[in-house]
Amino acid sequence: MSSQPEVLNPVGVGSAKRVMVAAGWRRFVVPSLSDLVFIFLIVWPFMVNDAGWNVLLNDGDTGWHIRVGESILATGAVTVTDPFSFSKPGAPWYAWEWLSDVAMAGLHGWGGLKAVTLAAGVMIALFGVLLLRYMLWRGANTLIALLVTLLAFGAASVHFLARPHLFTMVLSVIALWMLEAGHRKPSWKLWLLVPLTVLWTNLHGGFLVLFVALGGLVVGRFLEGWIDPKLRSARWVEARRYSVLGVLCAASSVVNPYGIELHRHIVAYLRSDWIKSVVAEFQSPSFRAENVLQFEIMLLVGLMVAGWFLSRKRLVEAFWILAWAHFALSSARHIPIFVIFAGPLVALELTRPWRKWNERAGPKSVVGILNQLSEDLKPGFGRTSLWPLAFVVFLVLSGPWLKWPTDFPEKPVAMIHRNENRIRGARVFADDEWGDYLIYAFYPEQRVFVDGRSDFYGPEVGDKYLALLNGGPKWKSILAEYDFDLVLVPAKTPLASLLRQSPDWALVDSNDKAVLFAPRR
Repeated sequence: MSSQPEVLNPVGVGSAKRVMVAAGWRRFVVPSLSDLVFIFLIVWPFMVNDAGWNVLLNDGDTGWHIRVGESILATGAVTVTDPFSFSKPGAPWYAWEWLSDVAMAGLHGWGGLKAVTLAAGVMIALFGVLLLRYMLWRGANTLIALLVTLLAFGAASVHFLARPHLFTMVLSVIALWMLEAGHRKPSWKLWLLVPLTVLWTNLHGGFLVLFVALGGLVVGRFLEGWIDPKLRSARWVEARRYSVLGVLCAASSVVNPYGIELHRHIVAYLRSDWIKSVVAEFQSPSFRAENVLQFEIMLLVGLMVAGWFLSRKRLVEAFWILAWAHFALSSARHIPIFVIFAGPLVALELTRPWRKWNERAGPKSVVGILNQLSEDLKPGFGRTSLWPLAFVVFLVLSGPWLKWPTDFPEKPVAMIHRNENRIRGARVFADDEWGDYLIYAFYPEQRVFVDGRSDFYGPEVGDKYLALLNGGPKWKSILAEYDFDLVLVPAKTPLASLLRQSPDWALVDSNDKAVLFAPRR
């Protein structure tokens, strides 16, 4: 009997292919742990509490960003002069977040404030997921990374608003990840930071975060090589590489409608003592709110971790933590950037003693069981399925029962619209937040005395604004100088008290938040 050559069973081959296809589909259909975190980071801050999605509109700046974007879309040109004020009409102005403005205007035109807030919520959740996955990629214990991410996310919530800075939060994590990947294994991918800088520059002025990171890398690597001769060659090679990268990124950042003038403007803006004294988010954080207490925890642990890095002569990481700690303590708006730089380093350094503890305790101890659970969970954070997209589509199609905003909260909205015929097109003195809303509600007919663009008005107009609002000695002469038709201010301001007593002004409308006055003519 002759032997027959072995033939593979075609049915078996087909079965194997079907198994592979099924496994591939399961990857996209079965939700991952990363997906669940993404969904949780939308549900927790925006769908559970009473404020809901309205919390993202607590800053009226969103309104004028939308109107700027609409103007750019209508004219096809980026704004270079002021379109909104009667206090500085036609003065040079930098729409330095023009690309974000266009995106917000497009969203608003498509789906109103619901689309704007939903997009902001998705970006915030993306920021949280990216930060978590970056920590895990760096080698942090899964449970520790989850804890640090929740703390960092809570601390960063001080600046969760539907404004262009959300792009900087997301891009800061991406840039930091790219820098660390380039350190581990030099690759051409590191140079993608150059075109990324072009995009970032036109989205938000926070692109300067990248240059702080690169400056720390260059100086830190140089000093590390100078301190340790054994590392000198490798560290100085890195310092040169990051120097070249920094120069290319700096050159690419000039690709914006204003060129190098944008950089000069942003630096002057950040250094302005006047802005620091009058704009709340540029002032030191007040350690009372829950999210600021979470920042305090991150700050204390981060400073200890910075000390550990200094003791091991790792100067770059220590610089990043200490520099952003300083910035965050000086200005609350920098808290999210601090947790982006400090959070992954904190998670990584806390993982080291955890592993030593696990080795001493053994696999059957509580620590050992938790460590095994952490290892078992980690692969679930390494992929993404279709569930986040499906959840976002569900939100897009959802109705008003999810508390979607139809107007801005915490503004005298009802009063403004009740007196619309009187207000529209009038010369109204209003506080800057309500000026933002007047632009959103009535532009292009409406011009304002001031709004949230503190970099534009400066002390020239800003000092008069504060003198009026606070009932300063020259309040009558300032009112006369600008010939205001109406005054709309918070009910408890000194100016409101003075106007109530003035025979020259009549109360038109009032509630517990706002008062509206008109001159007796």
